[in-house]
Amino acid sequence: MSLKNPASSVLSWLTLALAVTLAGCATQATPARLHYGLLEAPEGKRLMWPGEPEVPRYQFAGQLTGEENFVREDDSKGIVRFLAWVVGLFDEEKPNVLQRPQAVIADEHERIFVTDVSRAAVFVFDKPAGELKIWEYAVGLRRFVAPIGVALAKGGGIWVADAELQLVAHLDTQGNPQPPIGAGVLQRPTGIARDAVTGLLYVADTYAHDIKVFGADGRLERIIGERGEAPGEFNFPTHIALGQGKLYVTDTMNSRVQVIPLEGDGKPQVIGKRGLYYGNLVRPKGVGVDSENNIYVVESYYDNLLIFNEAGEFLMPIGGVGQGTGNFYLPSGVWVDSFNRVFVADTFNGRVTIFQYLGGAKADAE
Repeated sequence: MSLKNPASSVLSWLTLALAVTLAGCATQATPARLHYGLLEAPEGKRLMWPGEPEVPRYQFAGQLTGEENFVREDDSKGIVRFLAWVVGLFDEEKPNVLQRPQAVIADEHERIFVTDVSRAAVFVFDKPAGELKIWEYAVGLRRFVAPIGVALAKGGGIWVADAELQLVAHLDTQGNPQPPIGAGVLQRPTGIARDAVTGLLYVADTYAHDIKVFGADGRLERIIGERGEAPGEFNFPTHIALGQGKLYVTDTMNSRVQVIPLEGDGKPQVIGKRGLYYGNLVRPKGVGVDSENNIYVVESYYDNLLIFNEAGEFLMPIGGVGQGTGNFYLPSGVWVDSFNRVFVADTFNGRVTIFQYLGGAKADAE
């Protein structure tokens, strides 16, 4: 007497069911195309901040998690999902999803780049191509180890600060490694920002407690700051941003953000202070600025996105620890695009959450 393999029997049944399904729609089959889209809130409702009865200033705009952001346009019959289910029963390979996102930026073609320190790679949400790409190589055949900051490069491609490789990698538009910068100069590069006008690349060197500025040719042009607590000095700076001729630096272990004019003799502006109340900073990380000069600071310790006006006055928080939409779990980077969409790397929730600024925050403070 022969005993059948249960898994083999199930597979045979599924194969027959699949054949019948495909035969029933063979005459209507057309090549499927991948379609990119932002994931909606699982709560299924329009989420706004602040809540009623106050006037909303921010709206949930979607989130990025990985392959789930790409679906088949003709998937109404469920064939693709059925195939995925069948494969999933016998293939332990997991889908590509964000694990520990650190920073995010997008180019003019709506390609969104997300660094992931756990995956040791850069996720590329390529809307024009309709696919998720993963770039793993930093220099030649050397893989990324701890990619943190990301900035757009001239002519396409990106710069990526790898804290462990102690350099800033340069990838072209297809993700091919180009000559890096900062090797032998940087101790632990984290945040980066590039000035599209001057071509200068600003790098937060966390262990050196300063900001190093590289020219378009990769040479070190100057160093901003040194270790200390006075304005213009840093204590483990991490994320940075550029806007309106100013450099925004998260001075993490000094529990503040410094805004440094890049021209003239203006003094640095200090935003935030250490404390236990909303608007105080304990372990600030990401920093960004919108078209109205509102300043966004990720307070990772208390899992909040804090919003300040240009004068440094605290306006409102978004967040709190949790997995719900608008909550965070040890978030890292933040970036604001030209449409005033605010992208937050929600690190330990494995996602990027996007908010749309609706305007009016400046008027609230007046």
